[in-house]
Amino acid sequence: MSPVPADDAPAIVAVVGATATGKSALSLALAERLDGEVVNADSMQFYRGMDIGTAKLPVAERRGIPHHQLDMLDVHEDASVARFQADARADIAAIHARGRRAIVVGGSGLYLRALLDVFEFPGTDPALRASLEARAEEEGPGALHRELAALDPEAAAKIPPQNVKRLVRALEIIALTGSTQSSLPRHEYAAPAVTLALDLPYELLDPRIDARVETMWEEGLVDEVRTLDARGLREGVTARRAVGYAETLRHLDGELDAAATRALIAQHTRRLARKQAQWFRPDPRVRWIDAPRDHGDIARAAADAASVVAEADAGA
Repeated sequence: MSPVPADDAPAIVAVVGATATGKSALSLALAERLDGEVVNADSMQFYRGMDIGTAKLPVAERRGIPHHQLDMLDVHEDASVARFQADARADIAAIHARGRRAIVVGGSGLYLRALLDVFEFPGTDPALRASLEARAEEEGPGALHRELAALDPEAAAKIPPQNVKRLVRALEIIALTGSTQSSLPRHEYAAPAVTLALDLPYELLDPRIDARVETMWEEGLVDEVRTLDARGLREGVTARRAVGYAETLRHLDGELDAAATRALIAQHTRRLARKQAQWFRPDPRVRWIDAPRDHGDIARAAADAASVVAEADAGA
């Protein structure tokens, strides 16, 4: 298992929630209040060059606050939850060793759970994995998805039938451990932590998402995707499926005009936002706070968040 921060370290602060709820702005305000450093847990922000479409905070806007786990991968590489767990936990330990506070920020639920919770990764069996991959090639990934649905319906519901990598891994885990993938994580922190989720009604969030998509388009999303395409974006399993990038690749291929592309990105982003919110709702440890409604409301949200952190530090 990856190392966890020392028992005497301060509680890790995690700022989570749906896209476009203001996590980045709140993380900066909290880092200033708590003498913190930010650890990114948005899996699409791991990628170099994926800036506009992921709303990655530019260096000039980070207020001198160190940020970790950004720009770690090239777009043709696949993100690894296990590698992220090890590397991000090492970052947190180093931050706390410097006497500062680790503030984890992101909406990628699985990566957050792997980082914060007791979460051990089952081993792998190259022969078994090769056999499953060969079956996917010969029988089609649908056959693996149907098998997974019979063994672990909850996992199958979350994995697209065409995602061979995740299907193979889920079936490998069942074969090696006898446990289903959906039963592995537990709601148990590996080290002291407090999780703050930003809550914003959809009637406010959806227009914010629409505006964000328009801004991304104006800031050069198409040129960004064109550049990344030349760097191997289509070769990567993870990056090419990112919301905003998959749709823009279709635009570059002539399948969608500009208006249709923006509309589809907004639609898929709204869907993603709902999935992210649903991921965190069942976790009884999460403290929900009102997301900042505008730039002037960030101080209020930061004060609310700092109050929850103070309670956690006091042992509440």
